[in-house]
Amino acid sequence: MALALAILLFLTIALVVFSFGAAAYAPFSVLGSRLRALGWQKTQPQEKPAFKERLEQALDPLSKALPLSPSEVSRTRKWLIQAGYREPRHLTIYVGARVLMALVGMLGVVAVKGNFDLLLMIGVGGFGFFIPRFVLKRMIRNRQRRITLGLPDALDLTVICVEVGLALDQALMRVGEDLRHAHPDLSDEFHLINLEMRAGKPRAEALRNLVDRTGVDDVRALVATLVQTDRFGTSVSQALRIHSDSLRTERRQRAEEQAAKTTIKMIIPLVLFVLPSIIFVTLGPAIIQLFRILAPGAH
Repeated sequence: MALALAILLFLTIALVVFSFGAAAYAPFSVLGSRLRALGWQKTQPQEKPAFKERLEQALDPLSKALPLSPSEVSRTRKWLIQAGYREPRHLTIYVGARVLMALVGMLGVVAVKGNFDLLLMIGVGGFGFFIPRFVLKRMIRNRQRRITLGLPDALDLTVICVEVGLALDQALMRVGEDLRHAHPDLSDEFHLINLEMRAGKPRAEALRNLVDRTGVDDVRALVATLVQTDRFGTSVSQALRIHSDSLRTERRQRAEEQAAKTTIKMIIPLVLFVLPSIIFVTLGPAIIQLFRILAPGAH
């Protein structure tokens, strides 16, 4: 009898402990939430902010140190959007980076020379101030080149989607999904067009916003073609097919133009590097021999 009571008491205590633990550690348990609110469970350590957030916090005071006019802010925002940076914090990072580069250049002059050379500090600081702008312009050109190269492929896929019965909006969405890995920049732009049209913007306005975001001449011509097609009610697939053929012809002509320019561009390195070596190799031994013959006493 005593053994049975002991076993029963042990099972009862074990069941109570197990039930309490299960109730305390369950994710949606009321008891567990109350116990955590009382502070019996250690709070999880807060995660450190990401590097981008810390960089933004560090550059925010520097960006406010440079006063910008509304026109300059809008122009800078337009450049950042054309480079693929659409968030408002990117403007803070860009302006702060310009001020930081200028300060680094001025401090570098002081550290190297050991004195305050005002003209040199202004020159180096101004150069550092314009470095981020040069980098941004280079990024814009690279992105525009990638969009230009991927536009004929996107038009071919759009023509196929329109001919099988999809509307232009659905065709752009499908093409954007298919080009996500091959041409990610163009895929993002098509995705933004669909988001704007879903939000209620007219198709013509969404397409014009695409021109402003990219700044590519081929995209501007495509948007003009689509707007005219939508206005006059002509065949979208036929217009896209003709425009795709013209884009491929223009791309081939650009390649031929660049190939024709290589002959002119090779003159400068040939004159500076190759021609002096040829002169030294061909005329060098003759000059040495003439020097030995005409001046036998000079050794």
